[in-house]
Amino acid sequence: MSDRFIFLLTLFSVVGSGLIAGLFFAFSSFMMTALSRIPNEQGINAMQSINVSILNPTFSTLFMGTALTSIALAIVSIIHWGEPGSLHLLGASLLYLAGFIVTIAFNVPLNDALAAVDPGSSTGTEVWNTYLRSWTPWNHVRTVTSLGALVMFVLALRSLS
Repeated sequence: MSDRFIFLLTLFSVVGSGLIAGLFFAFSSFMMTALSRIPNEQGINAMQSINVSILNPTFSTLFMGTALTSIALAIVSIIHWGEPGSLHLLGASLLYLAGFIVTIAFNVPLNDALAAVDPGSSTGTEVWNTYLRSWTPWNHVRTVTSLGALVMFVLALRSLS
């Protein structure tokens, strides 16, 4: 892999992890609080709509693409271990992938459970209350790992330039 290609993959990862961190930060800092303050049925409807709308090519390319570049850059960092930026590249990749795994293991199953309920039902209210208690802390983890990845990718990029 050429140095230029590694630089471009890292640059994509800087942008990807930064945008994802911003999205997660918005949910952690105000979106979930706002949704929890409106009537349950409205909060459920809004989150169900968000969870459907976010599954689009732009988000998927960014979220999954950054995971793929993180895998590639983790491998590159191991192959080039000891060279400038390799430690930052590995750290950034592992942080981003940790957040990605949290999404798959915790947030997506909670989203699926919420998608399956009738917003106006008592079951919907129970699921919503569990959702608010569980989804948000895991989102905080995703926010921190994405921000950490962003910082580490920037440090790696500085070493690669």
